[in-house]
Amino acid sequence: MALKVSRRGHLPPFIVMDVMSAAAEREAAGAGVLHLEVGQPGTPAPAGVIAAAKAALDRERLGYTVARGIPALRDRIVAHYEETYGIAVPPERLVATTGSSGGFLLAFLAAFDPGDRVALAAPGYPCYRNILRACDIVPVELPVGPETRFQPSPDLLESLDPPVDGLIVASPANPTGTMLGAAEMTALTGYCRDRGIRLISDEIYHGITYGPPAVTALASGSEAIVINSFSKYYSMTGWRLGWMVVPGELVRPVECLAQNLFISPPTLSQHAGVAAFDCRAELDANVARYAENRRILLDGLPRAGLDRLAPADGAFYIYAEIDHLTDDSQGFCRRLLAETGIAATPGIDFDPARGHRTMRFSFAGATPEIAEATSRLTRWLR
Repeated sequence: MALKVSRRGHLPPFIVMDVMSAAAEREAAGAGVLHLEVGQPGTPAPAGVIAAAKAALDRERLGYTVARGIPALRDRIVAHYEETYGIAVPPERLVATTGSSGGFLLAFLAAFDPGDRVALAAPGYPCYRNILRACDIVPVELPVGPETRFQPSPDLLESLDPPVDGLIVASPANPTGTMLGAAEMTALTGYCRDRGIRLISDEIYHGITYGPPAVTALASGSEAIVINSFSKYYSMTGWRLGWMVVPGELVRPVECLAQNLFISPPTLSQHAGVAAFDCRAELDANVARYAENRRILLDGLPRAGLDRLAPADGAFYIYAEIDHLTDDSQGFCRRLLAETGIAATPGIDFDPARGHRTMRFSFAGATPEIAEATSRLTRWLR
């Protein structure tokens, strides 16, 4: 008799991880790959973080910590909000997490019940909808485009029937890099507050912007759940460390969930993460490199024939329309890798309904690699 397998695990794959696997197979066979698929910095953790980790290995026991994170880390994050945004965050509302992924799981479980409906932009980060489904929460995708700069709006929310219980916003966004300005963020937070909609603000790309700085949802009130990470600006993807700022009524529910699901975030990463906020010169140099990579792609992609691009206000992605070339973005990206060695992500990962006509390029890697990829792509498409 066959044993039961839960439907929770029957989720679509995170396709960028499949692209990474195909790229790794190509490399293992001795062929080169230009990595424009993965959304992680091409640089290691900053020197100050590595030094702090080495010191912690020598002096700390590195056992479990309290579920919400060590006080030194939470206090330093509180200081970060004061320094960066001029916002006072009570330390009791800070929760360190096992990456932003752990933060999203805690947020969804604490704020929503099975059957609740949560809106999110499409195109958008695929793990939002997949984690929601694993929790028996219903993702409600909002098709967005240039008319709203690929971001949700109160008008789009107003059109939903029945109304939703939650909304996820990301600014800067993955895969489009677009951002909400102060007025747009205020409008969304006000709309959600007035209608009892729980807002979750993904702010993991804060610090990586190419114009005005990103706006935090905390500037518009204390009702939103804010999630951030050490992975992107702080260049610490494999350290699996993030944080949440949660409303007062969710502090204890999130803490209890964290105790049971994770016990605590990685202890070594917590001690090292305290030092990350004092590494701004090195980290801002990374952002300057991203800016140059962005310039190369924004100049080169139109010359290659890809001229319908989302505004890359922040993060390190270019989202491109390719419907004049294909209606099968997965097949197109497989051919691109096989014939040019360029690994990029099909848009179907971010928008199941329309993503077969789009693709995403990550420009988080080394500048020579981005330049070479642009040249190869131009020759291939011609």
